[in-house]
Amino acid sequence: MTIIDGTEVIIGYYPKKLIPALGLEDAPIDLSGKTAWLGDKYRVILEAAVRATLELSEEQLSQPVQWRPEMLRDTLVHIVSFPELAYTSRTRGSMSSDDMRACRESLAHLQKPQEIADYACGVADDLVAFLNSGDTEGFDRVVPAHYGGEVTVLELLNIILSHSTHHLKQVYWFMDTNLNQPAKTPATEGDMEGIFTPAQLI
Repeated sequence: MTIIDGTEVIIGYYPKKLIPALGLEDAPIDLSGKTAWLGDKYRVILEAAVRATLELSEEQLSQPVQWRPEMLRDTLVHIVSFPELAYTSRTRGSMSSDDMRACRESLAHLQKPQEIADYACGVADDLVAFLNSGDTEGFDRVVPAHYGGEVTVLELLNIILSHSTHHLKQVYWFMDTNLNQPAKTPATEGDMEGIFTPAQLI
């Protein structure tokens, strides 16, 4: 959040408001580097979620987790569905609690590891394609979101990357602690470098 002169409040990373408010009209703005970085990070995090999913049985996916009243399967679908909700908010116009509830219901049929993995691969491909598209109008569209308030789609994708990465870390902890089956090929510290997540998992 940026507060200017104690009166103007700009929520999130909103270049179209920040640039004139801060007198930065002559400053060069290049979103390509950030979108490329986001695309790379989303690719490795979502692919790591796919690998973890395929290491689990359908029975293991039905195990309840400690951090909310849901199954491990729900957390893995959540890791993938929120990035999809974030990038499709540019056409839907929001990422509200109603959007999230409808998404959860629409994906309830994904129960088997391969079904979840196939869905995740499709989301990763579409999301990375969007981030590599140069669609600055889509990147800069401001949407009301459950996470972040009034934010641009690009800012929302930054927030959700951290959100999904945090849940992926929870999955790794659950596999290790509750299933006695540590992930064979987890995302590395290098993969997660630059992605800010809470220090405590739960």
